[in-house]
Amino acid sequence: MKQIYRFWNNPKRSAWIFLAPSLVLLLMFSVIPMFIGLGLSLFDVPVTMDTAKFVGLQNFVQAFHDKRFLNSLRVTAVFTLIEVPIQTFGAMMIAALITKNNGVNKVLRGIYFLPVICSATAIGIMWKMILHSNIGFIPAVLQSFGLGKINFLNTPGLTIFVVTFISIWRSFGISAIVYVTAIQQVSPSLYEAAEMDGAGKIRQFFSITAPSIRPTFWYILMTRLAGSLQIFDIIYTTTNGGPNYTTESTVTYIYNRAFSTTSSMGYASAMSVILFLIIMVVTVLLYRRMNKEESS
Repeated sequence: MKQIYRFWNNPKRSAWIFLAPSLVLLLMFSVIPMFIGLGLSLFDVPVTMDTAKFVGLQNFVQAFHDKRFLNSLRVTAVFTLIEVPIQTFGAMMIAALITKNNGVNKVLRGIYFLPVICSATAIGIMWKMILHSNIGFIPAVLQSFGLGKINFLNTPGLTIFVVTFISIWRSFGISAIVYVTAIQQVSPSLYEAAEMDGAGKIRQFFSITAPSIRPTFWYILMTRLAGSLQIFDIIYTTTNGGPNYTTESTVTYIYNRAFSTTSSMGYASAMSVILFLIIMVVTVLLYRRMNKEESS
């Protein structure tokens, strides 16, 4: 026992004991499934997985000739280009307004953060009922003002913006709270010196706040970008990709191909690998850009 105690009574070795539970979970639910998915992408496998036929790279070739898959990539890109800037820059501006620890700001933080702790399924169903063309509250109000009957969840060209708004509404709070925490770490002496020099609040924001929280900005940008490219729950519970696949994200299509009547786990895995590579490339490029800025 003494020898075991002496062996593990070392900071470098004992650290692995505390890391072990997280590493095991990461291995079981991230690393191993990733390699299994990569292996499945080379086979023609039904959802029952009772048969498997090796097809090599055929699933990947099929994906780039699949108009529905290419459309899902386009929809995901449009969704990401709308959501990420609003999440990243909008949350920063809101956070700057609610940074001070007074009663009103604490209430506002709670209001902003409330949707984050709610189930995405519940939020999707709630907004589906609110925006329903027949029983929804918002269409009824607009109709009472003579604006006609607007079908928010079944209008090509409009529904993608509605779904994006719901997603932003749901996750906006976490970005704002992270920014609030970062802004509160900025030294108050910088703002005091700026006020003595005659700088207003807007000038202080762009000259002190924004540069000081740049690492947080990059963190929000990368995490929101990765999350937007994997959007699924809000779309699945509100439109399920409709109308006419105009809101079908890549993950939604992958899910439908994996678990529908014409299921193909191998093909769905191949599309998952393609999406993984896209997210990895984008994240690596952003990470390199962040390191370049910090080193300059």
